[in-house]
Amino acid sequence: MTMVLVDIQGIKKYYSARAELLAKEQVSVKAVDGVSLQVYSGETLGLVGESGCGKSTLARLIMRLDLPTAGRIFFEGENIFKLSGKDLKGYRRKVQIIFQDPYASLNPRRTAGSTIGEPLLINQMYDREGRALEVARIMDVVGLTKEQKGRYPHEFSGGQRQRIGIARAIILKPQLIVADEPVSALDVSIQAQILNLLKDLQKEFNLTYIFISHDLSVVRHVSDRIAVMHFGRIVELAENRELYEHPLHPYTVELLSAVPAPDPGRKKERVIREREVTGATNGQGKCPFHPRCPVRVEVCEKDEPELTDRGGGHFVACHGDA
Repeated sequence: MTMVLVDIQGIKKYYSARAELLAKEQVSVKAVDGVSLQVYSGETLGLVGESGCGKSTLARLIMRLDLPTAGRIFFEGENIFKLSGKDLKGYRRKVQIIFQDPYASLNPRRTAGSTIGEPLLINQMYDREGRALEVARIMDVVGLTKEQKGRYPHEFSGGQRQRIGIARAIILKPQLIVADEPVSALDVSIQAQILNLLKDLQKEFNLTYIFISHDLSVVRHVSDRIAVMHFGRIVELAENRELYEHPLHPYTVELLSAVPAPDPGRKKERVIREREVTGATNGQGKCPFHPRCPVRVEVCEKDEPELTDRGGGHFVACHGDA
């Protein structure tokens, strides 16, 4: 039986903002709005959706870099929002992140070796010689040489900088890695190398990934299951092949239609909706996607659909016959 590593229960994160630039009225921006999700040990869960749907906010909550408005997240059965002191430090050793921009996430004044070894220093692991040996070992694992440890970020290519970020994330031997758009800032020719590296590291270190991206072709390459996020909510969740071959939510269908066809000679119909798009400030009681939904029914304007199992672990939040 597969162990549940992360159990997200009804997590919400709301922010206050003005309805208009000079308006006095405050509205609630629902960055994450009632997400419930389980991540199994050893799997890669893909989290996809357009910019602003709440993917990175959810990542920050899982990392315990932010506190929720409501809801709970359990890691190995323990509520992470109740952790403090040594327990919180211990949790952060088990959960690491790979950032989107490999240059912005590195300190330009620190060498590669210093950056990779810093987590060991913070956690008081090994002596100076031991840290140097561990840094050299991890650099070799991610495809860097020990001779490069004295170089600064500007002396590396984009792909090499991301390898530094990956080395920094795995040097503490974490259980979970949140990869937040880890290849979107890289050339297409380099993306495949980094994705293959992540898959190899997963096997070698028994890692669990939450892989965040807006690119469904990238997510398809690495994920076991895929969750589709729209305006702070999960609208579809299924196994990799099931989602791509039998998408049930109309928003997923739109996203998939935007993925370029691998065969240049093959024509692919692009689904484009021109109806008004609602925002994350809308109140409860309606489906945020309904203004541009082709299968909407009357109940969509009155009742927000819940994520329900349509069979075989394929979950969809939709009232219509998608």
